[in-house]
Amino acid sequence: MSQAQLDKATAFRALHAGSKAFVIANAWDAGSTRILAAQGFAAIGTSSWAAANVHGRRDHAITREEALANARTIVQATELPVTADLENGFGETLDDVRETYRRAADAGLVGASIEDSAQGHALRDVGKAAERVAAAVEATRDLGFPFVLTARAEGFLHGHADLDDVIRRLQAYEKAGADVLMAPGLPDMQSVRTVCASISKPFNFMAGIPGRSFSVAELEAAGVRRISLASSLYRAAMNGLVVAAREVKTSGTFSYLQSAELTYDELIGYMSA
Repeated sequence: MSQAQLDKATAFRALHAGSKAFVIANAWDAGSTRILAAQGFAAIGTSSWAAANVHGRRDHAITREEALANARTIVQATELPVTADLENGFGETLDDVRETYRRAADAGLVGASIEDSAQGHALRDVGKAAERVAAAVEATRDLGFPFVLTARAEGFLHGHADLDDVIRRLQAYEKAGADVLMAPGLPDMQSVRTVCASISKPFNFMAGIPGRSFSVAELEAAGVRRISLASSLYRAAMNGLVVAAREVKTSGTFSYLQSAELTYDELIGYMSA
């Protein structure tokens, strides 16, 4: 652990203690990291969906080594704190989970998340899921810096839209030692308010789902302390790529060049020498 990593970890934890909500911008490589850092975000996250797509695969189809290599690339591209989406901890045993989060710290990360769904998207039993959260917490408590562990209740993403169950799970993960709690896919602001009132740790709202994304001001008023963008920025970037490529292929024109707000020189300016 370097002094730089300690400083980043301290700054990242302090963001969660403030009265204002802050936004984590999720990057997928060194270039996107530099662009997002230049926009003034306070912290950077990874996205498992985007990291898998960078390898030409679907979400949950890369290895722990590949996920950590992607995270390390992002860490090395910025002075900002970086937290990683490490899916369900990459392994079935508690020792597997502990190893994942020890290695996360070795990659320069100052935070990471763990999901309560297994491969194939079935939810784990809440007791077993809480044991895995506790194992991740155990692995990060002796690092010498305040690593931020986020526990995710995945029910609304995987066909189990039961708010009471989500709250029970978040409360169990809070008791297991998670620093931040998260429930992707909450359907409305009342659900967000109910969840925030039911826990005492900071809540991370995941923006990026059409119809289930709300303004920073609305989320802050509901009690949210952290907002992550998941794969939404990556999808926005790839949408621009597909639209431009389709224009060239179908019409043989290049009007996308005229509509692009970012010039070549501006893009180069975001990158290191």
